[in-house]
Amino acid sequence: MKKIEAIIRTSKFEEIYTCVAALGVKFLTFYEVKGMGMEHARQQTYRGVAYEPSYIPRTKLEIVTVEDLVEPVVDCILKMGKTGEVGDGKIFIYEALEAYRIRNSDTGEEAL
Repeated sequence: MKKIEAIIRTSKFEEIYTCVAALGVKFLTFYEVKGMGMEHARQQTYRGVAYEPSYIPRTKLEIVTVEDLVEPVVDCILKMGKTGEVGDGKIFIYEALEAYRIRNSDTGEEAL
């Protein structure tokens, strides 16, 4: 099993979600996150006062899946999340050593 973490543009979440769900991904978690990278936050105005935030809002996906689906999931994220601009995001892949379903103690791939 593998865990895929992706930091994506929030505006691309629905497209990516639809694509990976069509592949049969059974487990997905997402978070609203803030961070910094090569793209810098744009100056904003609040009540007439200009300020520059030091972070950029993004969405973080965490997907745990069987090894056979890793490449198709990554392809979905790359294809659907790409705008060609700085700030499209990053993908990280980790080993998932074990998984447990709390409800009935299933383990491994059955727990997904």
